Amino acid sequence: MAEIRVNKPRFDIRALPGFAFLALFTFALLYLPIITLVAYAFNGSESLTAWGGLSLRWFADAAANTAVQDAAWRSLVIALSAAIFATTAATMAAIATTRTAAYRGLGVKYAFINLPLMVPEIVTAVALLIVFARVKVWTGYSGLGYLILAHTAFCIPFAYLPIRARLEGMDSALERAAADLYATPWNVFRRVTLPLLRPGMIAGFMLAFVISLDDVVISEFVKSGGQDTLPTYMLGQLRRTVTPEVNAIATAFLALSVLLVTVFFFINRKKT
Repeated sequence: MAEIRVNKPRFDIRALPGFAFLALFTFALLYLPIITLVAYAFNGSESLTAWGGLSLRWFADAAANTAVQDAAWRSLVIALSAAIFATTAATMAAIATTRTAAYRGLGVKYAFINLPLMVPEIVTAVALLIVFARVKVWTGYSGLGYLILAHTAFCIPFAYLPIRARLEGMDSALERAAADLYATPWNVFRRVTLPLLRPGMIAGFMLAFVISLDDVVISEFVKSGGQDTLPTYMLGQLRRTVTPEVNAIATAFLALSVLLVTVFFFINRKKT
């Protein structure tokens, strides 16, 4: 007897009542404040609420502000250094936890690497403050190295996740084939693993860079006098006098983030 197949209608969440309203409401909550921020960055008035016409005045003021220039350059140096160190450490950790046979304790190591993602950032900031305060007393050094180390430690899990995901999606048979053809472990890594892993490393680097560039809590606790980053400078300005210059700086941050995401999208599409 032939089976009678009943074609069941496929479930489509978009057909549920109220889906369109909830989707639009969610997008409004997410993006309306950002759109308002960007719009008022071009406000010619000194007020944050009264519109005074289109103007690039606050972008010019921010660009000419030496404090903003110093903070921006410092933020870029810290973020770039932290992203490089974090991506390097995350790559080694990802290889060590994926290119190995399963053993007892591997899951604990994986959880330990990702622990900073679960721990409140304020806890990490206070812990780093205590440790670095003692190191400053012992060494007498109070430079940017502490901020770079702190940001590196905080960014490693963010870089680790996309790199590990890329490794898990790679075909390990290619690496075994290279080893069977008498390639040394270094040559296998350099000629097979690294080229295939590059998109994941780029994703991890960009994610670590943006996280470091945007960080406030750890920077506020770890920095010494005269070491304001751009986010901590903006926080300080909000505590004193609020002008649309802060909106202009935030808009520049947003533009940089969008640019990084766009660049990564095209690089990743070309690689894949």
